[in-house]
Amino acid sequence: MHIANISLLTRLILFLLLTATVVFAQGDAEPSPTASPSGAAQQQPASTPSSSPAVVPKLITLFGNLELDDIVEVHIDNLEKWALSQTETNDPMKLVPYINGRAIKGNYPEELHLERGRLIYHLQIIPDNKDVWVDLLGAPSGVRRPVTLSVGLENGSAFDSVHERENPIPLTVISPAYGAVAALVILVTLGLLLWLVRKTNIIREPGPPPISGKKRPYNLGRAQMAFWFFLVYASYLTIWLITGALDTITASLLALMGISAGTALGEALIDDGKDTAKTNQLQELTAEKQAVEQAVTDVQGQVDSLNAAGAATVTDQANRDAMTRQLVDGRTRLNQIDQQLRTLASESAPTVSGGFLRDVLSDSSGYSFHRFQIFAWTIVLGIIFLSSVYNNLTMPEFSPTLLGLMGLSAGTYIGFKFPEQK
Repeated sequence: MHIANISLLTRLILFLLLTATVVFAQGDAEPSPTASPSGAAQQQPASTPSSSPAVVPKLITLFGNLELDDIVEVHIDNLEKWALSQTETNDPMKLVPYINGRAIKGNYPEELHLERGRLIYHLQIIPDNKDVWVDLLGAPSGVRRPVTLSVGLENGSAFDSVHERENPIPLTVISPAYGAVAALVILVTLGLLLWLVRKTNIIREPGPPPISGKKRPYNLGRAQMAFWFFLVYASYLTIWLITGALDTITASLLALMGISAGTALGEALIDDGKDTAKTNQLQELTAEKQAVEQAVTDVQGQVDSLNAAGAATVTDQANRDAMTRQLVDGRTRLNQIDQQLRTLASESAPTVSGGFLRDVLSDSSGYSFHRFQIFAWTIVLGIIFLSSVYNNLTMPEFSPTLLGLMGLSAGTYIGFKFPEQK
């Protein structure tokens, strides 16, 4: 009986253990079918990117000459796939060129052939990209310079390209053909100006030559005007050649040229006034000399008549004494007139050039500070002018203060011209 109870108890324990094992096994298996669909649903999107990697466009070919105001065509690998992957943000018509890693903003393609990956650009300067073009084209060291090239969204980043730093492409700064023509025009103009300076009175004091084979002195006002003319002329042609811009003459530059022209004009008016005054004085003295000479001749004739007839009366003697005094006064006045005429002749005699620097920096009294002042400021502003044109491809915008300083120097020079002997 005891054994039978033990056997029954053993069977009961085994049954309970078997039942518990089945229950625990079902508990472990039931979450798996339930979690499997949701797990698959959550993992399915995550596995999509790994199966479809992001599209990376790449510039593979350039057709045309990379030059401002020229038309170029680029071929982009995977452009269509890139455009279709995210149609809201990947707009191929918003792609702009990237040169040396900088976006040429606003320079969108004029033509698009998406299925063939072709973009056609007309490279132009607009206000949005002017600074970039100035950096690319300014301070040229030759007609071409190597650059990197790609395309991309203007507010994004550039695509990969075959024309990276290891394989740059030439950017034409100045067209060789047009550059040769422009250089020839500038050199011919400069050569003609220098020839005229050496052989004629184009920037010299007006008037006849002093002696055969000699030239008149150089004129400071005219030399300054010629200096600014050639600087503006050559710079305007250079800026147009590189950028195609025509409206490059600034208001301050016009004011500066006006100061230069006004200086030369004021100097000419003062010198002309001095010449007119000397001419009038010479004419008056010459006329007076003729009249005095005629009077002396007449009186001398009367005295000779009295001397021949003899002094018969006291009245005749008094008349002869009076006429003698007239002769003395007349001859004294003739001597004074001759001295004045000699002085005017020496002052009016044309002087000979002593060399450019000596002529423009000195007057009849020697070297003058007011002349040196205007000469020095002209050189300084000329250097600033050339630096702005070379580096920024623009005519400089001089401040009103600087223009006032230049005007003050010119006014001082004109003021000192009045007491100068011509």
